[in-house]
Amino acid sequence: MQFSSPVKNFSRWVAIAAISMTVASCASRPTIETDYDHTIDFSQYKTYAFFNPMGIENPNYSSIYGSIFRDAISKEMESRGYVKSDNPDLLINVSGRLQEKTQVTTTSDPYMAGGYYGYRRGIYGTWGGYGYGTTTHVSNYTEGTVNVDIVDRVRKRMVWEGVAVGRVNEKRTGEETRSRIHSVIQEMFAVYPFRARK
Repeated sequence: MQFSSPVKNFSRWVAIAAISMTVASCASRPTIETDYDHTIDFSQYKTYAFFNPMGIENPNYSSIYGSIFRDAISKEMESRGYVKSDNPDLLINVSGRLQEKTQVTTTSDPYMAGGYYGYRRGIYGTWGGYGYGTTTHVSNYTEGTVNVDIVDRVRKRMVWEGVAVGRVNEKRTGEETRSRIHSVIQEMFAVYPFRARK
C-alpha cells in the first residue's frame, strides 16, 4: 500500500518496528509462528551478526528500533551460547510490513428478533434470506507482520524464521515499545530448538 507522504510512510514503518501489536479481539499478544530448515545441521553454527542495515532500518533515519531489536535478539542468541562475530556463521535480519484490513462482524439484534422491531412476531414471517434481524459492524484496522530471519552466511540461505502478526497499536510509549519488543522476541525464541556448537 502506498502512503501519501514520506513522513507518514516512515511513521507507519516505525509502528512496524516497534511491534506495537495486539491480536484481534481481546487477545494481548500477537500471533507468533516459527519454522526452520530440517535438512540443516545447526550444530555447525556458533557465531552470529546482523544485516546492516536490517530490513526495518533506513540509512536516512534513526536506527533506535533496530538497536532495540539487536539487543533483544542478542540476549536470546547469547543465552544459547552464540557469540557475536565480524565473521559470523549466521546473519540475522528483521523486516516488517503493514496491511490495511477490514473486519466484518454480524450479530443478532434483540430489538429485531422475530421480525422488524418485533412487530411481526407471531403474526407473519419473512422469506428465506431476509436481511433484517441482525446488525453488521465494519471496522478497519492495520495489521503488522514482523519477520526475524536467521541466514547461513556462507550458503546465503535462510535456516530459521520467526513471524509475529497482530494489530498495530501506535499509542504505546517508548518504554512500552521497548518492553514489548523484548517480550515478543523472547516468546519467539522460546521455541528455537538449538544451541551453539561448543
